[in-house]
Amino acid sequence: MTGSVPLGIFLVAIPGLESALAQEARAAGFTVTGQDHGGVSLAGSWADVWRANLDLRGASRVLVRFASFRASHLAQLDKRARAVPWREVLRRDVSVAVEATCRKSKIYHSGAAAERIATAIREELGAAVSDDADVVVKARIEKDVCTLSVDTSGGLLHKRGSKQAMAKAPLRETMAALLLRECGFDGREPVVDPMCGSGTFIIEAAEWSLGLAPGRNRSFAFERLAGFDAVAFAALKSRPVKPLAAGLRFHGSDRDAGAIKSASANAERAGVAAATTFSCKPVSDLAAPDGPPGLVIVNPPYGLRIGEKAPLLDLHATLGKVLADRFPGWRVGLFTTDPALARATRLPFSGKPLPVLHGGLRVSLYRTKPLPSAR
Repeated sequence: MTGSVPLGIFLVAIPGLESALAQEARAAGFTVTGQDHGGVSLAGSWADVWRANLDLRGASRVLVRFASFRASHLAQLDKRARAVPWREVLRRDVSVAVEATCRKSKIYHSGAAAERIATAIREELGAAVSDDADVVVKARIEKDVCTLSVDTSGGLLHKRGSKQAMAKAPLRETMAALLLRECGFDGREPVVDPMCGSGTFIIEAAEWSLGLAPGRNRSFAFERLAGFDAVAFAALKSRPVKPLAAGLRFHGSDRDAGAIKSASANAERAGVAAATTFSCKPVSDLAAPDGPPGLVIVNPPYGLRIGEKAPLLDLHATLGKVLADRFPGWRVGLFTTDPALARATRLPFSGKPLPVLHGGLRVSLYRTKPLPSAR
């Protein structure tokens, strides 16, 4: 797992948020080589792979592309898969799962392709192949070119290890981090979420400001790959927590007492309880915290069932009036499926809404500039 040739690293992104992930990667010092639908490409070393998994708040997975060859039929795929230097990436004593996809290729049966590659791994490397293995090799066969990647993350990276208590319709941490970035958050301003649910936006903002690595409390698949250096990775993980700027706090509220209990417990597990405040109250009781303005970010209920829209229009209208009256100088980010709900706030959203795929739904982020003082 060493060498002077840079690895092809691919960060899997939430569709619609690729630009925000590329921005995050550049800000973290990675070499971004491309951006496409569904992800961001990097060039780097295995140490960069470890750091991407550990540090990037917005990546869903980190893949490493380690081989590519032409294969127009299964016999050719079998022969060339056997020539792959598997020992440079995989370990003989660690079982492997193989997944394959075929697109616009003479090899069109993904199951047969996966079986040929699995056989090559078993017979050339000597590793066991199991559908439920932690290490996954992914084969993408497109236009008769087979590209082999290994998933270095294991479980999806939004699974930070601290959010055990969840409210209804939880937002993934990776999405929350990228939406914060799209709203201009840089870790140096207060954040308010008046419908915080299990506290995802608030906890992500607090961790970001404290410099806490999102992957600090979990394990990764790369720890079971060939050549992994546990001592070097431990050194990478050992870093001091940044001091929080004086007076900087992150505030979540919700009318659901159960959600507030969950959010507080999650913040405690994440180690950010001292930087966060959670309170049970309706939107109508919301007030701006003392200190300089910052960002209000909110993911209100969408009301997908018939008959729910009227009360949600009222809720959004109340939210908009409260923010316009009580939060001058604050920016607002609103995440919703329905343009009518965004319009009901009567907030001065600027630019085009940013479309994002969230749980199979098309949801858009609406953003304002600093709100003017109420007249």
